Amino acid sequence: MKKFFAALSLTLAFGLVAMAQGGVVYSLPQTALEFTVEASRETFHAGPFARYAGKYLGVEARSEDGATYAISSIKVRTLVEPDLGARHSVVLGSAASQTFLQLTNLGLVAGPEGSCSVEAGWKYPSRSEADFVLRGLPANLTSSQSTLYTQDMGMVRQSAVVEKSDEMKAAEVAARIFEIRENRYKILVGDTDATYSGEAMKATIDALDKLEADYLTLFTGYSEKSSQTATFEVVPDPSRKNQTYVAFRVSDAGGLVSADDIDGKPVYMELVPEPLAAPLEGSVTSRSQGIHYRIPAVCILTLRDMQGTLLTMRVPVYQLGEESVYPILKK
Repeated sequence: MKKFFAALSLTLAFGLVAMAQGGVVYSLPQTALEFTVEASRETFHAGPFARYAGKYLGVEARSEDGATYAISSIKVRTLVEPDLGARHSVVLGSAASQTFLQLTNLGLVAGPEGSCSVEAGWKYPSRSEADFVLRGLPANLTSSQSTLYTQDMGMVRQSAVVEKSDEMKAAEVAARIFEIRENRYKILVGDTDATYSGEAMKATIDALDKLEADYLTLFTGYSEKSSQTATFEVVPDPSRKNQTYVAFRVSDAGGLVSADDIDGKPVYMELVPEPLAAPLEGSVTSRSQGIHYRIPAVCILTLRDMQGTLLTMRVPVYQLGEESVYPILKK
């Protein structure tokens, strides 16, 4: 008998705990729902001269940095694991052992106890810093002249080197942008000393376009895009009347975050079990004993956020179904 239980523990994908008197303790199955979510992230870096964009370029520009997230894909996987709150024991005879093994292989009985269904990993891209290093960026220093008055020498002019203000640098960059636009126009209409044609003209125009775009970012800022992936797991609780859960959240600061992070906007998971037909009447005879097992409920799973439904699918959930008894012959 001991050899049988040793072989059973090695053979079954779901582990069983042997009892002292030839029986086993087993756990019924429960379903965990795993969500692998990918979100696209757009990070905006405001330009250092954003507040002067209207004055010198006649355009509106954002003046604050920020990040926005949007869910791009969701993958759902059902995981079967032991329900350690629903444990049963049974004494197996030689006639019942094979039946019990078949039931276990069919997934009607679950184990192994104390195991973990899956490891959840969090992956975040490193935050990037704003970089406005450009060729020809205005210098920070400029010369300034002041007039001094003394009783003996009268008016005296004195020169000094002072730091440019942000507005002075913004005005200088704006002047360069207009100069680039004027030079590009002259090249296109042929109003230049040099002659441009074919590939030479295209290369020159492309270089001027890039230089203008680089200078414009000092006013309008620029955006970077990246992706973020996170895995979340929800185990439905059969004692809850309302089968609606916060699966995860989306935060403006952290992106995809766990359900208990109240700074994020919630993404809800709702389960609606489909009705099960009533079984035919029957009983366990005096010559048999029963093995408890669960019949999963097929549920309509819906994921939704504040804007609407993200996905709908059907999934089996063991703990929301029915528990029944499979009769086996006594030894």
